[in-house]
Amino acid sequence: MDTMRGALERAKMLVGMEVDEESALPPPEEQSFFDDRLYGFAICLAAGLTCTFLSMFVFFNPVKFGVTFTLGNLMALGSTAFLIGPKRQFDMMLDSVRIYATAVYIASIIVALFCALFIHSKLLTLLAIILEFGALVWYSLSYIPFARSVVSKVMTSCFDTEF
Repeated sequence: MDTMRGALERAKMLVGMEVDEESALPPPEEQSFFDDRLYGFAICLAAGLTCTFLSMFVFFNPVKFGVTFTLGNLMALGSTAFLIGPKRQFDMMLDSVRIYATAVYIASIIVALFCALFIHSKLLTLLAIILEFGALVWYSLSYIPFARSVVSKVMTSCFDTEF
């Protein structure tokens, strides 16, 4: 709780609001730990996004694309473990709300890497990457309240037409 209060006090100082001097910053050892976690998150997220972005340059080579895209996704997903801790991240991934989305996402990562590294099939790798991207979107939506139900209703209304 002190960490959050310290972060709030630093944010207040940045925007020019008045701050109580005795509660402005947490003790140096807590501040260092919190800063290290933020740096770890930022570095891991930036590396993941960079890998994902760089994978677009090798899009026409599905094997390289599959490996770099998947590596970028794993690094970006792992970056949140710096903020909330690996145990809590794992517990949240196995929550009843998102257990199926997590299972499909992890399975699609394994399938994409298997197709890219062992089978060397461009078509299968591309299909696995499409599945992985869809699973990533669905998994990410599970963290936003009611997002998956809204997307489901929109998709149903868009594709539920009679010709």
